[in-house]
Amino acid sequence: MTETDLLRPCGIRALSALALAALLAACGSPQPAAVGTTTVANSEIYTVRAVTLVQGLVEPWSLAFLPGGDLLVTERPGRLRRVIGGVLQPEPVSGLPSIVADGQGGLLDVALHPDFSRNRLVYFSYVAAGDGGVGTEVARGRLERNALTGLEVIFRATPKLPGNAHFGSRLLFAPDGMLLVTLGERFTEREQAQSLATDLGKLIRIRDDGSIPPDNPFIRHPGARPEIYSYGHRNVQGIALEAATGRIWTHEHGPQGGDELNWLQPGVNYGWPVITYGRNYVTGTRIGEGTEKPGMAQPAHYWVPSIAPSGLAFYSGQPFDRWQGNALIGSLAFDQLVRLEILDGRVVHEERLLEGRFPRIRDVRIGPDGLPYLLAGGSNGRIVRLEPAGPASPAPGRTAVQ
Repeated sequence: MTETDLLRPCGIRALSALALAALLAACGSPQPAAVGTTTVANSEIYTVRAVTLVQGLVEPWSLAFLPGGDLLVTERPGRLRRVIGGVLQPEPVSGLPSIVADGQGGLLDVALHPDFSRNRLVYFSYVAAGDGGVGTEVARGRLERNALTGLEVIFRATPKLPGNAHFGSRLLFAPDGMLLVTLGERFTEREQAQSLATDLGKLIRIRDDGSIPPDNPFIRHPGARPEIYSYGHRNVQGIALEAATGRIWTHEHGPQGGDELNWLQPGVNYGWPVITYGRNYVTGTRIGEGTEKPGMAQPAHYWVPSIAPSGLAFYSGQPFDRWQGNALIGSLAFDQLVRLEILDGRVVHEERLLEGRFPRIRDVRIGPDGLPYLLAGGSNGRIVRLEPAGPASPAPGRTAVQ
């Protein structure tokens, strides 16, 4: 199962028996978890304690840490929530624009301006209506107590289309201060991922006010949209900086198989739907021309069957010191946290953690305390913090990461 199987939350389409079974498992009722509940699981290197900090969220999608450790959390139905002193505030933050919450659409990612402590600017992506249908937009506003003021829409993906799937959408401020926005190809328009005339299936790069940087790779390309940074993407829902190397990585949903992890580079064509390791739903037939083609990038890593990846963070901190530089990825399909060891741009080892412990891990962030935080669950969503409960012996044949 991948994210495209959920065109509406827990909606069932015509799927193969295997995909249907996975869908039913993913849409099952989440297990209740009280605040303070602890789950202990063994990894290859650590015994991990997972502590539920907040519950009662509805389809949480993204979180961001405010100075001092408080949190902003998005709920897909269209609410921005604050967690102050570890307590979920009952009233949502006011001042958001009109948001279309349907299928995979709604209020999605949230990110703070790099100079937030001075300007108080919060950026968020969401789905909005317009001529032709709906599409991804990015707006910003100043956080004043429990309200966003001075709201500005700084980007609207073109074109807007009918449908409720594949909106992206993650936000990342790169080290140069530019804002990167990931976009899906809207599922029904997958061929448009190869066209530079639309934003569908692209990763775009803009300034913090929405203007176009003059060094974008296609700015002088006739007919190309100047905000495009890379293309040939399906539905990117993970982006993060690998601090040790300065590389930016993304991952995206494949169809039936073929989820990808990619090293993001300007102007690169990542292949969808011409090349992919995935297959068509229901029929299982080949998509496009195969798995490789000159001029199209190969993924650094891919998953068959799909894990439905969402959220991506590179670990840096002291509590899990032997995870330094590892990528942590949420899995919607298998209710897992995936840990990847990456060496010189290559994935050299993969570990699956917390399998079945928390439903639909949607986002992964590293807190100011150096601990990983997860967003999990649908209608009974929660924030979970991972803590080392003690060392564990490496699995046979494995060497602990130093």
